[in-house]
Amino acid sequence: MLSFTISTVVFPIQVPVPARWRWKQVCASATAENRLAWAQQSACRDRDGELEVAVKAVQMACGLCQRVQEALLLPAGQNSGLKTSKDDRSPVTVADWAVQATVSWVLSQCFGEEHTSIIAEEDESELSSAESTPLLDLVVSSVNRCLREAPSYGLPGPERELRRTEIVELIGRCNSRGGPKGRFWVLDPVDGTLGFVRGDQYAIALALIEDGEVVLGVLGCPNYPMKKEWLNYHQRYYRLVSNLSPPAFGSWHKGCVLYARKGGGQAWMQPLHDLTQVLDLEKSARVIQVSSVSDPAGATFCEPVEKANSSHLFTEGLAHSVGVRKQPLRVYSMVKYAAVARGHAEIFMKFARAGYKEKIWDHAAGVIIIQEAGGVVTDARGSPLDFSKGVYLEGLDRGIIACSGALLHGRIIEAVDASWDSSNL
Repeated sequence: MLSFTISTVVFPIQVPVPARWRWKQVCASATAENRLAWAQQSACRDRDGELEVAVKAVQMACGLCQRVQEALLLPAGQNSGLKTSKDDRSPVTVADWAVQATVSWVLSQCFGEEHTSIIAEEDESELSSAESTPLLDLVVSSVNRCLREAPSYGLPGPERELRRTEIVELIGRCNSRGGPKGRFWVLDPVDGTLGFVRGDQYAIALALIEDGEVVLGVLGCPNYPMKKEWLNYHQRYYRLVSNLSPPAFGSWHKGCVLYARKGGGQAWMQPLHDLTQVLDLEKSARVIQVSSVSDPAGATFCEPVEKANSSHLFTEGLAHSVGVRKQPLRVYSMVKYAAVARGHAEIFMKFARAGYKEKIWDHAAGVIIIQEAGGVVTDARGSPLDFSKGVYLEGLDRGIIACSGALLHGRIIEAVDASWDSSNL
């Protein structure tokens, strides 16, 4: 069994939220009495308070993922046990389960287990067998290390380390089926696991859905560079270049967290920890907006890297037909939504192949962040995405189109209508 330790420095920080969203200071004490008092406060049920907790939980999860990814990228033979496969042969890692358990614990502690319903991608079945004990031990150690850091994010930490059975229960508790009524969280613990295991882009996505509508979303992008140009390069290439010529601070950062709430009229971004400096998050958080580019000739469109569940040929044809001339930006995970929200791309299109069903955790957080940043997200008929049907985006018409503005969006909808019959999708 592989164990790994990566030194960290923990700074006492407070996640920045716009002044009008400022939530009453919460007690970071680990005592049961304080945790209970916190859970009973009416502020915990306030959407602004929920957003602040969600941002902090995703910040913690980003740190956890960075450590696991660094371990995964060790030379062959030194990272065994960190990665396995699902029944459909897609990869899943220690980080997937560990993030799910961590976020499940944080939300349950802050808002009360009885008030916390979560839909998440992973289940606990693979960790429940005796032969999975080494894998489970890695998950347990990752979760406990992450939760020990909770007070530095202004969140309560556990009084003791969590046991195996408790970790498995936390993962299995994320079994909500969603639907048109009620409130539930939607979590993708590591979106873009293939990019994650390759040392490339990935995201942690957390959203809150109320009566079928997304009301807040948080998107952690631990490898999203501050400069748009670096999105075009594989992360390993960047690491090689940076070793030869270290970049100035700010040209590359350890990542960012984007977030928004329904009706806020703004989306926000803050950096992850820069462990070489004392981080002032009040100053570093800033408003993000979609691009003002409306001429297709100057627009950048992004699409999934994987061809298995998306038609590159069709999306490239659409882009060309509306006048887009730049090469497509192919990025793993919901980082594509982040790129549009930050103004680094103007268009995101995805048209799944026949038989593929989109899951709500792959889109919920990204959709509300783009919308509050000034963009438009619909299906290929121009209808809003429907998050009220359970785990899947049922009724999705043909595909998903996200744009920085209504003009580009309308032109792509028209192009889809004109070419759909010949798409073979």
